[in-house]
Amino acid sequence: MPSPLHHTQRPSLPIAAGLALTLGALSMPSASAEPRTYEIDPEHFSIGFLTKHVGYADILGMFLEGQGEFVYDEQTRQLHSGNVEIAADSVFTNHEERDNHLRSDDFLDAGRYSTIVFEVTGFEAHSDSEGTLEGDLTLLGETRLVSLAVTLNKAAEYPFGHGQHTLGLSARTTIDRSDWGMNYGVDNGMVGDEVELIFELEAIRQ
Repeated sequence: MPSPLHHTQRPSLPIAAGLALTLGALSMPSASAEPRTYEIDPEHFSIGFLTKHVGYADILGMFLEGQGEFVYDEQTRQLHSGNVEIAADSVFTNHEERDNHLRSDDFLDAGRYSTIVFEVTGFEAHSDSEGTLEGDLTLLGETRLVSLAVTLNKAAEYPFGHGQHTLGLSARTTIDRSDWGMNYGVDNGMVGDEVELIFELEAIRQ
């Protein structure tokens, strides 16, 4: 802190205002980037999807195995990189015959393409809690750009367990699976082409 002023005369209003701004700037935290790595907690990573079944109702399914991490600066809201990998054969819709069909070459072809990969290519923050995430989704050996609406639900030290600083995030997007060559049931309307993807996760700062 600067030493106290020794002038007996009170500084003029413009000078006082300048001093106040200078002192305020010194006391504010630095705006320099401080990117940190965040690992997605596999115990709190929900990967869901919704698609229509013969037009009657939506089928709600999940992938039970996924992992990922990203490099993010909370202060500047800049996302530097990120990667998510999902085990294709971990698909689950609570119906064994249907799950086996989804693993077949009619859909995920999990024997040939074991991993679904999402690589971050960009992020735009719209507010302190919302933004648009862009990245390359690789499915069935094809890579396409997708955009996800992302919401930051909470950023704080975890109240129990690991006790580390944690981000709670939700993300949503809708894709046409036929863009990746997954065409089974599209033309006859048996299975919807549009698939809503749902991500709920907690990411721990390293």
